[in-house]
Amino acid sequence: MKTILRILSILFLSPLGALSGAEESKQAPQPDASYDLVIYGDSSGAVTAAISAKREGRSVILVNPTSFPGGISVSGLGATDFLGRQATFGGIAGEFYAGVSAAYGQSFVSSFEPHVGLQVFQKMIADAGVTVVYNAMLDRRSGVKMNGKRIEAITTLSGTTYRGKMFIDATYVGDLMAAAGVSYTVGREPEKQYDEDMAGVRRGDTNPRVHYTQRDKDHFIKDVDPYIVPGDPKSGLLPHIYKIDDLTNGKGDKKIQAYTYRVCLTTDPNLRIPIAKPEGYREIDHELLLRNFDAGDTRFPALIAPLAGTGSKVDWNNMHAVGSDFPGTNWDYPEATYEKRSEIEKAHENYIRGFLWTMANSPRVPEEVRAKAATYGLAKDEFTNNGGWPWMLYIREARRMVGDYVMTQHDCDGTRIAPDPVALGSFGMDSHVVQHFVTERGFCISDGVIWRTPPKPYGISYRSIIPKKGECENLFSTICLGASHVAHGSIRMEPVLMAISQSAAIAAGMAIDHKTSVQDVAYSALREKLEAAKQIVRPGLYKATKAPKKTPKAINP
Repeated sequence: MKTILRILSILFLSPLGALSGAEESKQAPQPDASYDLVIYGDSSGAVTAAISAKREGRSVILVNPTSFPGGISVSGLGATDFLGRQATFGGIAGEFYAGVSAAYGQSFVSSFEPHVGLQVFQKMIADAGVTVVYNAMLDRRSGVKMNGKRIEAITTLSGTTYRGKMFIDATYVGDLMAAAGVSYTVGREPEKQYDEDMAGVRRGDTNPRVHYTQRDKDHFIKDVDPYIVPGDPKSGLLPHIYKIDDLTNGKGDKKIQAYTYRVCLTTDPNLRIPIAKPEGYREIDHELLLRNFDAGDTRFPALIAPLAGTGSKVDWNNMHAVGSDFPGTNWDYPEATYEKRSEIEKAHENYIRGFLWTMANSPRVPEEVRAKAATYGLAKDEFTNNGGWPWMLYIREARRMVGDYVMTQHDCDGTRIAPDPVALGSFGMDSHVVQHFVTERGFCISDGVIWRTPPKPYGISYRSIIPKKGECENLFSTICLGASHVAHGSIRMEPVLMAISQSAAIAAGMAIDHKTSVQDVAYSALREKLEAAKQIVRPGLYKATKAPKKTPKAINP
C-alpha cells in the first residue's frame, strides 16, 4: 500500500484545495464570463463532460455544488456495477478506470479506494485544463435566466453568474433541469403507463415471476412483528414502518428507492476508526433489525466488496431484509430545499452509524454476526477532512426528465431498440427497497425491490437526455435523464453516466457549430463524432469480455 501511495504522490500532483470547503477554484472565473458550455454538476458525469468539451477546444466551466470532483464514484461507491461488461463503455469513462487500474499496477480493477479515484479525476481535470468552481450551489428560485426557450445564464447562491451557449445538468437531483421548467417526474410509474411488468409497487410477498427468483435477497424471510408492543397494533408501529390500506402491485406513487451512504470500512487495526455510538442513539430506531435477528434471520445484512490496494478495505452496501439502506426517509429529497436535504443527509448518517454500532455491540445480534461486524471501522486515510465518513449521500434516484423518448423496461429487455443511442446500458433493472409496510397478516415486509438482468447491452437514446421539442433548446440532463423508474434502475451506473455525459458535451459542441437547438442535432453526424471519441454506442459492436481474474468479487457472508 505504501508503494501505491508513493506512486500516486508522484503521478497525481493536483492539490486537493477544493476540499477546504471554503475556496472556490485556483482558476477563478471572471465575473459574468460567457462560455460555450456551462456544466452544473456534482457527478462523475460532470467531470467527463467538462474534459470532453475542453479537449474539443470549447470554453467550458464546471460549476460544482460540492467540494470535490467525481461524485459518488469517489465518495464511497468503490465497487463499480456493470456485471463484468466493461467493454460496454470507452471514451473518458474508460480512461478513468484505466487510470485507477494503473495506480494499482493491474490491467483492470472495478473496485478501488475512494482516494485513488479522487486523485485520478483530479489528474484528468488538471491535464485537460478544466476550470472548476467548487461549493457553488444554484439559486433554485431565481438563478436560471431564460431568453425564450433558451437558458441565458445561471446564478449561484453566492451571486456569481455564468453565461453560456449550452448547459448540461449533471447533478444527481436535476436542480438545473427543474429550474429551467423542463418536464420531469419523481416516483414510480404505474404498470399501465409504459406497459412495464416491474413498474409501480412491488410487494415482496407476491408475484413469483422469473425476476423474483432471488426474491429473498432484500426481503424478509421470517415473520417479524412491526408493532412497538409486539402483537399490539394499538401501541403503534416501529419507526419507518407504514400501514397502507391499498398496496396493490403495479400501482404508481411518488416514492423512490432508498438512499444510503456507501461507507468505506477497514479491518486493519492501524487504519480502523472504531464506530462509536452516535449522539442521540435510540435502540428503537434499530428494533426492526434486532427483531429480524430475533425471528431467526441470521444472514449478515451487508453486501461487502473488497477494494483493491490494502486487502483490508471494503465497500459496504445494503443487503437482505434490514441493512444500511434507510427506506422511506428520502421521498422528499429530490424537491427539498438545501436545508431540508442537509437534514435528510444527517438523518441517514446517524441511522447508518447507529446500525453499524448496533451490529457490533447489541447482545441481540447473533454472536457470529456481532463478532464479524466488530472487526470493521472507518478508514482513517479516507475522507480525512470528514473523520473517515463519505462526503456524499448515495442518491440512487431523484427527478427524472420526461422527454420525447423515455427509456423503459422495453429498451432494457431489448423488445424496443432506440435508433439514436449515445451510450450503452447493461446492468440489471435494479431498485432497492422503497418502504417497509405491514401486511394483512400483521407482519413486516418490503416493497419496491426489483431485479432483472437485460439479455444483452442496449442503447440509450439521444432524445432521452434532451428536453422534449418545444421546451428548453440548449440543455442536456445526463444523470436525471428521461427514463422510467424501472429503466433508470439499470441506467444509473456510474460508467454509464460518465459515457452519457461525454456524449452530451460532444452534441452540445455540434449544436453550437451548427447554430441549432439540441433537439435538431443530426444524429448520424453525432454518432460519427462519438465513435471517433472512442465512445461505444452501438450494441451490435459490443464484444463480450470476461472479467479479469484480479477483479475483486462481492462477498456475501
